[in-house]
Amino acid sequence: MFVLGVDTATDYAVVGVTAEDDVVRQVSIGPGPNGRPRHSEVLLGEIERSVEAAGGWPRIDRIAIGIGPGSFTGLRIGIATVRALAQGHGLPLAPVGSLAALARGISETGARDGPALPVFDARRSEAFAALFQGGEAEVWAPFVAPPDELAERVRQLDRAPLAAGDGALRFAAELEAAGATVAPPEDPMHRVAARHVCAAGEAAAEAPTDQVQPLYLRPPDAKRWRERDRGVPRG
Repeated sequence: MFVLGVDTATDYAVVGVTAEDDVVRQVSIGPGPNGRPRHSEVLLGEIERSVEAAGGWPRIDRIAIGIGPGSFTGLRIGIATVRALAQGHGLPLAPVGSLAALARGISETGARDGPALPVFDARRSEAFAALFQGGEAEVWAPFVAPPDELAERVRQLDRAPLAAGDGALRFAAELEAAGATVAPPEDPMHRVAARHVCAAGEAAAEAPTDQVQPLYLRPPDAKRWRERDRGVPRG
């Protein structure tokens, strides 16, 4: 099975194609010189280059898309792009958790059969996190929490997890104080890899294209601002 995998939950645009256990092509494009993600600039081109490396769209059997949690803007761009491509090429779409994809990488290179703790930086001094056993079995469903709450949950575990992700790096002090091991900053397991998105998508159930939606876990900033503004007396 040829699977095209895409994830835009973090600052990196992640794209790749796998055929069974072989990686045909994968790429991870970080923010530009201004520090801003480049999803809207690079995503479509990298998808086309990955599909071309696989032999063209007729070779692709399904598209796997990371649905988050993560960046509101990034998720909207990624999901809208693959929904249009799936409809245009008549391909099934398989939504996968972005934290679940990261957990596969943690277990592949470090945690093995132990607990894997993928953590994304959620901004606002919070983290998106989940816990997996052996890379695939979900122990904690994805949630959003401040670092002290996340650390308290880690303290309750019987086995120390291996944590990775930009959130694990940001909140390394709290996680390590709670007993977790945080992968070294230079370790590539901190970033979602396209091959893991593809692997998760190959195992995931397909979903109707119009039902594939981002997993936000909390309201977007724009909604919070509107609610705040409605509560401000106007003179």
